[in-house]
Amino acid sequence: MENLDKLKFDAAGLIPAVVTDADSGRLLMVAYMNRESLDITLREGYTCFWSRSRRELWRKGETSGNRQKVVSITADCDFDTLEVRVRKLGPACHTGAESCFFNEIMASDAPEPFSVRGLYELLLGRKETRPEGSYTSYLFEKGLDKILKKVGEESTEVIIAAHARDRRETVYELADLAYHALVLMAELGITPEEVEAELAGRHIIDRKVKQEKMT
Repeated sequence: MENLDKLKFDAAGLIPAVVTDADSGRLLMVAYMNRESLDITLREGYTCFWSRSRRELWRKGETSGNRQKVVSITADCDFDTLEVRVRKLGPACHTGAESCFFNEIMASDAPEPFSVRGLYELLLGRKETRPEGSYTSYLFEKGLDKILKKVGEESTEVIIAAHARDRRETVYELADLAYHALVLMAELGITPEEVEAELAGRHIIDRKVKQEKMT
């Protein structure tokens, strides 16, 4: 906390807060904090901002439930801008979008790097819009039983390929299984972050058990 006193608030007593997803690194939103909202954020562990339009404190998700659990807060080199890394408990944007940044102005021809989160959001879009001719749309149209059947089929394919020690085929089938597992998650409203949190919790438990055995 020694750097708190170095922060530079503007003439209105505000400092920009760039909010990013702690897991994916995606830019979620840009807001402003004053000293009081920053103190509340540090004390409560969830983002609190200052609304310039309403001129009042604004706890993110206070009415919608889409709160943001703070992972870290870092100042830039000039101490006049903050990066707030969070794990979001719902969409960041008031429109319901995952990020406030979705109105494309310019894009290069270079493809965006693949991420599990990016694929998951694509699947959510397919679930919402159901474009004709899409295999993913077909799965959502058929519903949970069809999705579960595909997960079972792909699991069997992984077992067959792995039992044959066919590394290339196993990778291929694992990708199919991962895709259908993500479709299942989208159908049930389970996010990749929830699965990651479960795995992280198990890692902590395993580490504690190992430490106990050593003592």
